Amino acid sequence: MGRPASAHTGGVDRHVRRELGDFLRSRRERITPADVGLPAGARRRTPGLRREEVAQLAFISTEYYTRLEQARGPQPSREVLAQLARALRLSDAERDHLHHLAGAPPGPPPGPSREVRQSIVDLLRRLPEAAAIVISATYEVIAWNELAAALMEDFSALSRRDRNLLRRAFLGPHPYGRRLYGVSDADGFARTAAQQLRATAARYPGDPEVTGLVEELLAGSEEFARLWAAHDVAARPTLCKTFEHPLVGPVSVSCDVLDIADRDQRVVIYTAAPGSPSAEALRLLSVVGTQRMGVPG
Repeated sequence: MGRPASAHTGGVDRHVRRELGDFLRSRRERITPADVGLPAGARRRTPGLRREEVAQLAFISTEYYTRLEQARGPQPSREVLAQLARALRLSDAERDHLHHLAGAPPGPPPGPSREVRQSIVDLLRRLPEAAAIVISATYEVIAWNELAAALMEDFSALSRRDRNLLRRAFLGPHPYGRRLYGVSDADGFARTAAQQLRATAARYPGDPEVTGLVEELLAGSEEFARLWAAHDVAARPTLCKTFEHPLVGPVSVSCDVLDIADRDQRVVIYTAAPGSPSAEALRLLSVVGTQRMGVPG
């Protein structure tokens, strides 16, 4: 005679809870206090964070988190799962796995990722003769190398808001009448970016930053409002463009875009033909850096 269904279900439930607890513990142990801005303190028995530190970062009680790790806790809510995912710095795949273990299949990502993998940051630094940036799904510049800062502008001196290329294209500022760093395809870029923002808004319908950006652009730019009303979501990429730089003059470059699919990000790489005047201009900019020698950017 088989076991009662309730007993069978309970066995599965206990197994799943153990899997959830083991997963939480494994993620906790890989994070150091320095990773999350906490002091290392005295000697630790655990290789990573303490339970109370995770609880603090996730805004839940230490007792509740401990019960989750020990497979004794109740099913966590989606809100708690989101807080744990942030506290433990889970990747998108790990976040989804956490939700499945907790019996709450994940919904769409809460918003575009702004976290750039270290390997991508290292890649930018290894391109001394190319200007390269990483942009998020909302066209925020979230990583760049020194040559990109010299060619476009010193992004480190800007707020998050002002590093958004959509705002720059449609709302300005446009120093000396140069739209978007004087790039030759500024109007085409604006059209492409507006079309891709519509696709982004569909992927992240509940994200307040995405909806807020769309509302701001609609209110501040008739051009954007016209493009938005067209409902287009596809555009041809521009493979070559010219920056009208205030110090070195025109810089013609090839533009290659690499998709980082798991982060919904793109690496944009600008390179000049070897031996060309533009290559020499980029070489000069790599020496000058973000110093404009009295020339406004």
